[in-house]
Amino acid sequence: MTPKGGINVDFNQLVSRMIRAARLEVDLYEEVEADIEATSQAIAVVVIAALASGIGGALGGLLLRRGMAAFFGGLIISPIIALIGYFIWAFLTYFVGVNLFGGTADYGEMLRTIGFAYTPNVLGIASFIPCVGWLVALAGSIWALVAGVVAVRQAL
Repeated sequence: MTPKGGINVDFNQLVSRMIRAARLEVDLYEEVEADIEATSQAIAVVVIAALASGIGGALGGLLLRRGMAAFFGGLIISPIIALIGYFIWAFLTYFVGVNLFGGTADYGEMLRTIGFAYTPNVLGIASFIPCVGWLVALAGSIWALVAGVVAVRQAL
């Protein structure tokens, strides 16, 4: 049940869908494309991934003695920038896909599929680990890019 004026996000379903998105399951991208109610989940995925990356970066900043202002700034700014980038990327992909390539998606479908493609970016939380953290975060970013290709292909 959705609280009055709130958004209902089923946590178990969200985690299950994130795992399936990370596995690049085509059926998941088809499922969220068709599920209008999954838009809030897709936005939650982007925020979770951004917070994970922000935490990793913030912890790295603490290890490098950049201070608490940088720590909290990273935690606040990362999700905001990620959400702005997400909405812009989804719109541009929708616009180009529909107008130049004859795709049939609408903006909501693109938002949902691309949002779930952000899932592998949660690996950014490991970015603070000396020597290997940046490699783990980079692997997550590349993985998210591949997931984005799957997401766009299914949405269009």
